[in-house]
Amino acid sequence: MADATSYFVFLSTISVYCGWPYEPVDESSLLWHGDPDLDPGTRRWDADAYGPLKVGCELAIRREFGERALFLRSHVILGPGEYVGRLPWWLRRIRRSGSVLAPAPASRSIQPIDVRDVAGFVLHLVERGRTGVYNVAAPRGRESYGGMLRACRQVTSSTAELVWVDEKWLVDQGVREWTELPLWRTLPTAWEMNVDKAQAEGLACRPLAETVGDTWQWMASGGIAVPHERHAEHGIDPQRERDLLNRWRASGL
Repeated sequence: MADATSYFVFLSTISVYCGWPYEPVDESSLLWHGDPDLDPGTRRWDADAYGPLKVGCELAIRREFGERALFLRSHVILGPGEYVGRLPWWLRRIRRSGSVLAPAPASRSIQPIDVRDVAGFVLHLVERGRTGVYNVAAPRGRESYGGMLRACRQVTSSTAELVWVDEKWLVDQGVREWTELPLWRTLPTAWEMNVDKAQAEGLACRPLAETVGDTWQWMASGGIAVPHERHAEHGIDPQRERDLLNRWRASGL
Protein backbone atom coordinates (compact mmCIF):
# COMPACT_ATOMS: atom_id res chain seq x y z
CA MET A 1 0.00 0.00 0.00
CA ALA A 2 2.95 2.34 0.47
CA ASP A 3 3.22 2.75 -3.31
CA ALA A 4 -0.53 3.16 -3.77
CA THR A 5 -1.24 5.91 -1.26
CA SER A 6 0.66 8.72 0.38
CA TYR A 7 -0.91 8.43 3.83
CA PHE A 8 -1.83 5.69 6.32
CA VAL A 9 -4.14 5.92 9.36
CA PHE A 10 -3.98 3.16 11.96
CA LEU A 11 -6.30 2.75 14.94
CA SER A 12 -4.12 1.32 17.69
CA THR A 13 -4.81 0.81 21.40
CA ILE A 14 -3.81 1.76 24.92
CA SER A 15 -2.69 -1.88 25.24
CA VAL A 16 0.52 -1.08 23.32
CA TYR A 17 1.87 0.55 26.50
CA CYS A 18 3.65 -2.08 28.61
CA GLY A 19 3.04 -0.07 31.78
CA TRP A 20 -0.74 0.03 31.39
CA PRO A 21 -2.88 -0.45 33.48
CA TYR A 22 -0.30 -0.21 36.27
CA GLU A 23 0.79 3.35 35.57
CA PRO A 24 -0.50 6.48 33.81
CA VAL A 25 0.40 6.65 30.12
CA ASP A 26 1.04 9.34 27.53
CA GLU A 27 2.34 9.18 23.97
CA SER A 28 5.94 8.85 25.18
CA SER A 29 5.31 5.86 27.47
CA LEU A 30 7.25 2.64 26.84
CA LEU A 31 5.73 0.09 24.45
CA TRP A 32 5.73 -3.68 24.40
CA HIS A 33 8.24 -5.39 22.13
CA GLY A 34 6.64 -6.00 18.76
CA ASP A 35 7.65 -7.83 15.59
CA PRO A 36 6.53 -6.21 12.32
CA ASP A 37 6.89 -9.53 10.48
CA LEU A 38 5.18 -11.82 12.99
CA ASP A 39 2.24 -13.89 11.79
CA PRO A 40 0.58 -15.26 14.96
CA GLY A 41 -1.09 -17.98 12.94
CA THR A 42 -4.47 -17.34 14.51
CA ARG A 43 -7.09 -14.63 14.69
CA ARG A 44 -8.48 -15.74 18.04
CA TRP A 45 -8.59 -13.13 20.80
CA ASP A 46 -5.64 -13.26 23.19
CA ALA A 47 -5.48 -10.49 25.79
CA ASP A 48 -1.78 -11.06 26.48
CA ALA A 49 -0.80 -11.00 22.80
CA TYR A 50 -3.02 -8.07 21.80
CA GLY A 51 -0.69 -5.23 22.85
CA PRO A 52 2.51 -6.69 21.35
CA LEU A 53 0.69 -7.55 18.12
CA LYS A 54 -0.58 -3.98 17.80
CA VAL A 55 2.97 -2.71 18.36
CA GLY A 56 4.08 -5.00 15.55
CA CYS A 57 1.43 -3.45 13.31
CA GLU A 58 2.64 0.05 14.17
CA LEU A 59 6.24 -0.94 13.41
CA ALA A 60 5.30 -2.47 10.06
CA ILE A 61 3.46 0.70 9.05
CA ARG A 62 6.34 2.91 10.17
CA ARG A 63 8.77 0.80 8.18
CA GLU A 64 6.76 1.19 4.97
CA PHE A 65 5.35 4.71 5.38
CA GLY A 66 7.94 6.43 7.54
CA GLU A 67 6.59 9.81 8.62
CA ARG A 68 3.53 9.48 6.38
CA ALA A 69 1.47 7.68 9.02
CA LEU A 70 -1.05 8.65 11.70
CA PHE A 71 -1.58 6.46 14.79
CA LEU A 72 -4.49 6.80 17.21
CA ARG A 73 -4.06 4.84 20.42
CA SER A 74 -7.52 4.56 21.90
CA HIS A 75 -8.85 3.68 25.31
CA VAL A 76 -12.18 1.82 25.55
CA ILE A 77 -14.51 2.73 22.67
CA LEU A 78 -18.29 2.63 23.30
CA GLY A 79 -21.38 3.68 21.38
CA PRO A 80 -24.05 2.36 19.01
CA GLY A 81 -22.89 -0.79 17.26
CA GLU A 82 -20.56 -1.91 20.07
CA TYR A 83 -19.73 -5.59 19.56
CA VAL A 84 -17.50 -6.27 22.58
CA GLY A 85 -20.60 -6.00 24.75
CA ARG A 86 -19.50 -4.00 27.79
CA LEU A 87 -22.04 -1.17 27.80
CA PRO A 88 -24.83 -3.29 26.23
CA TRP A 89 -24.43 -5.78 29.07
CA TRP A 90 -24.83 -3.06 31.70
CA LEU A 91 -27.86 -1.65 29.90
CA ARG A 92 -29.58 -5.04 29.73
CA ARG A 93 -28.71 -5.86 33.33
CA ILE A 94 -30.02 -2.60 34.72
CA ARG A 95 -33.12 -2.81 32.52
CA ARG A 96 -34.02 -6.05 34.39
CA SER A 97 -34.13 -3.97 37.61
CA GLY A 98 -33.78 -5.51 41.06
CA SER A 99 -30.62 -5.20 43.14
CA VAL A 100 -27.60 -4.61 40.92
CA LEU A 101 -24.09 -5.43 42.11
CA ALA A 102 -21.94 -2.36 41.47
CA PRO A 103 -18.22 -2.01 42.29
CA ALA A 104 -17.54 0.85 44.69
CA PRO A 105 -16.57 3.63 44.67
CA ALA A 106 -19.24 5.16 42.47
CA SER A 107 -16.98 8.19 42.06
CA ARG A 108 -14.32 6.15 40.20
CA SER A 109 -13.10 8.18 37.22
CA ILE A 110 -13.40 6.47 33.82
CA GLN A 111 -12.46 7.53 30.27
CA PRO A 112 -14.44 5.59 27.63
CA ILE A 113 -14.81 7.46 24.34
CA ASP A 114 -17.70 7.42 21.87
CA VAL A 115 -16.94 5.72 18.56
CA ARG A 116 -18.41 8.69 16.69
CA ASP A 117 -16.00 11.06 18.42
CA VAL A 118 -13.07 8.84 17.43
CA ALA A 119 -14.27 8.83 13.82
CA GLY A 120 -14.75 12.58 13.81
CA PHE A 121 -11.29 13.16 15.23
CA VAL A 122 -9.73 10.90 12.59
CA LEU A 123 -11.34 12.96 9.84
CA HIS A 124 -10.28 16.17 11.57
CA LEU A 125 -6.64 15.04 11.63
CA VAL A 126 -6.66 13.67 8.09
CA GLU A 127 -8.08 16.88 6.68
CA ARG A 128 -5.16 18.71 8.26
CA GLY A 129 -2.56 16.18 7.16
CA ARG A 130 -1.49 15.38 10.72
CA THR A 131 0.89 12.50 11.38
CA GLY A 132 2.41 10.86 14.45
CA VAL A 133 0.75 9.47 17.58
CA TYR A 134 -2.34 10.67 19.44
CA ASN A 135 -3.93 9.11 22.50
CA VAL A 136 -7.73 9.23 22.31
CA ALA A 137 -10.03 8.96 25.32
CA ALA A 138 -12.50 11.08 27.24
CA PRO A 139 -10.98 13.81 29.46
CA ARG A 140 -9.60 12.55 32.74
CA GLY A 141 -11.80 13.22 35.75
CA ARG A 142 -14.93 14.20 33.82
CA GLU A 143 -16.89 10.94 33.88
CA SER A 144 -17.49 8.42 36.65
CA TYR A 145 -18.50 4.78 36.95
CA GLY A 146 -21.49 5.77 39.02
CA GLY A 147 -22.53 8.33 36.43
CA MET A 148 -22.45 5.65 33.74
CA LEU A 149 -24.64 3.24 35.71
CA ARG A 150 -27.09 5.96 36.73
CA ALA A 151 -27.37 6.94 33.07
CA CYS A 152 -28.12 3.30 32.24
CA ARG A 153 -30.90 3.33 34.83
CA GLN A 154 -32.34 6.57 33.50
CA VAL A 155 -32.40 5.70 29.79
CA THR A 156 -33.89 2.23 30.39
CA SER A 157 -36.55 3.62 32.80
CA SER A 158 -35.37 1.04 35.32
CA THR A 159 -36.19 0.83 39.02
CA ALA A 160 -32.90 -0.97 39.72
CA GLU A 161 -31.18 -0.48 43.07
CA LEU A 162 -27.45 0.03 42.62
CA VAL A 163 -25.74 -1.73 45.54
CA TRP A 164 -22.20 -0.36 45.78
CA VAL A 165 -19.94 -3.10 47.11
CA ASP A 166 -16.38 -2.60 48.36
CA GLU A 167 -14.00 -3.50 45.56
CA LYS A 168 -11.45 -5.22 47.83
CA TRP A 169 -14.23 -7.50 49.05
CA LEU A 170 -15.17 -8.26 45.43
CA VAL A 171 -11.57 -9.18 44.63
CA ASP A 172 -11.46 -11.46 47.69
CA GLN A 173 -14.59 -13.20 46.38
CA GLY A 174 -12.86 -13.89 43.08
CA VAL A 175 -14.91 -11.51 40.94
CA ARG A 176 -13.06 -11.03 37.66
CA GLU A 177 -12.15 -7.45 36.95
CA TRP A 178 -12.93 -5.94 33.53
CA THR A 179 -15.18 -8.83 32.45
CA GLU A 180 -17.60 -10.08 35.15
CA LEU A 181 -18.32 -6.45 36.00
CA PRO A 182 -17.49 -4.75 32.69
CA LEU A 183 -15.18 -1.73 32.73
CA TRP A 184 -14.29 -2.25 36.41
CA ARG A 185 -10.65 -2.30 37.48
CA THR A 186 -9.36 -1.61 40.95
CA LEU A 187 -6.24 0.14 39.65
CA PRO A 188 -6.97 3.89 39.44
CA THR A 189 -4.22 4.11 36.81
CA ALA A 190 -6.35 2.01 34.45
CA TRP A 191 -8.17 5.25 33.62
CA GLU A 192 -5.16 7.58 33.54
CA MET A 193 -4.56 8.08 29.82
CA ASN A 194 -3.15 11.50 29.04
CA VAL A 195 -5.00 13.04 26.09
CA ASP A 196 -3.63 16.58 26.29
CA LYS A 197 -2.10 16.35 22.81
CA ALA A 198 -5.37 15.26 21.20
CA GLN A 199 -7.38 17.89 23.05
CA ALA A 200 -4.98 20.59 21.91
CA GLU A 201 -5.52 19.35 18.36
CA GLY A 202 -9.31 19.56 18.68
CA LEU A 203 -10.55 16.25 20.12
CA ALA A 204 -14.09 16.80 21.41
CA CYS A 205 -15.88 14.13 23.45
CA ARG A 206 -19.62 14.09 24.02
CA PRO A 207 -20.89 13.34 27.56
CA LEU A 208 -20.90 9.65 28.48
CA ALA A 209 -24.61 9.90 29.31
CA GLU A 210 -25.28 10.74 25.66
CA THR A 211 -23.33 7.68 24.53
CA VAL A 212 -25.32 5.54 26.98
CA GLY A 213 -28.63 6.93 25.73
CA ASP A 214 -27.80 6.53 22.05
CA THR A 215 -26.53 2.98 22.61
CA TRP A 216 -29.80 2.04 24.33
CA GLN A 217 -31.80 3.64 21.53
CA TRP A 218 -29.83 1.59 18.99
CA MET A 219 -30.44 -1.60 20.99
CA ALA A 220 -34.13 -0.87 21.57
CA SER A 221 -34.69 -0.22 17.87
CA GLY A 222 -33.40 -3.69 16.98
CA GLY A 223 -29.71 -2.96 16.54
CA ILE A 224 -27.65 -6.13 16.36
CA ALA A 225 -23.89 -6.08 16.91
CA VAL A 226 -21.41 -7.88 14.71
CA PRO A 227 -20.82 -11.33 16.27
CA HIS A 228 -17.58 -11.45 18.23
CA GLU A 229 -16.03 -14.05 20.53
CA ARG A 230 -15.31 -11.51 23.28
CA HIS A 231 -18.99 -10.71 23.76
CA ALA A 232 -19.65 -13.86 25.80
CA GLU A 233 -16.94 -13.11 28.36
CA HIS A 234 -18.66 -10.00 29.71
CA GLY A 235 -21.15 -9.97 32.55
CA ILE A 236 -21.81 -11.83 35.78
CA ASP A 237 -24.11 -14.83 36.11
CA PRO A 238 -27.43 -13.77 37.73
CA GLN A 239 -27.29 -16.43 40.44
CA ARG A 240 -23.70 -15.56 41.28
CA GLU A 241 -24.69 -11.90 41.51
CA ARG A 242 -27.51 -12.73 43.94
CA ASP A 243 -25.21 -14.90 46.05
CA LEU A 244 -22.59 -12.18 46.24
CA LEU A 245 -25.16 -9.57 47.24
CA ASN A 246 -26.51 -11.84 49.96
CA ARG A 247 -23.00 -12.46 51.33
CA TRP A 248 -22.19 -8.76 51.19
CA ARG A 249 -25.31 -7.83 53.13
CA ALA A 250 -24.67 -10.57 55.67
CA SER A 251 -21.10 -9.40 56.19
CA GLY A 252 -22.27 -6.11 57.66
CA LEU A 253 -19.40 -4.26 55.97
